[in-house]
Amino acid sequence: MRARTGLISMLLLAATVVSAERNADIGTSGDLRKLFDGFEFTEGPAPDRNGDLYFTDPKANRVHRVDAKGGLSTFLEDMKYTNGLMVDRGRLIAAQRDEGRVIAIDLRTKAISVIADKFEGNRFIGPNDVVVDKTGGVYFTDPRMPTSAPGFQEKEGFYYVTAAGAVTRLVEGLPKPNGVILSPDEKTLYVLFSGRTDVLAYPVLAPGRIGAGKTLCELDQAKGTPPRGGVPLA
Repeated sequence: MRARTGLISMLLLAATVVSAERNADIGTSGDLRKLFDGFEFTEGPAPDRNGDLYFTDPKANRVHRVDAKGGLSTFLEDMKYTNGLMVDRGRLIAAQRDEGRVIAIDLRTKAISVIADKFEGNRFIGPNDVVVDKTGGVYFTDPRMPTSAPGFQEKEGFYYVTAAGAVTRLVEGLPKPNGVILSPDEKTLYVLFSGRTDVLAYPVLAPGRIGAGKTLCELDQAKGTPPRGGVPLA
């Protein structure tokens, strides 16, 4: 949800503002400049504590890394439409849409382990975005997009999986939940939907337990077109 095709410069700018250390928002500064292009569709900017930035090109099935010196490399290939990312405790937490699961990638060895791939015995539709809390639990969205494979979960929703692997569906019945992020104090969970103009804010009562959502804001949309929210509907 966090970038459009070719706009890797925006990913890098976002990484300077939203740090892995969960610092308070300090705003943006400096000039916006393009560092790289030529990607099919960029997503999921995730910085680590060393100044490296990871991002995905899901249509090309790749995860890329920009190191602290500005060098671009391919971190992993054949990633089955991996989308949202977040670095946590030496791992890259990732939403792997085409495999219907949330995974952890060891940043040193690149070994992949499964964090969650089922709810009530059925595979997820296609996890899209992730955010990790201080306990190691992961909130993630599971929308059904026009390009999603049929079947699996009957209901779209967003979920929480504890560090021990217990999965809870937090909300269902709202179509196309897409982007998800926690406030710096982890007291609010924000969810952005495709095809809607509003961003919803849910109070976090405890890790993996939320209250009723309220509209945080309405997003401006292009005039004369159906609402798309913050992201394309493809």
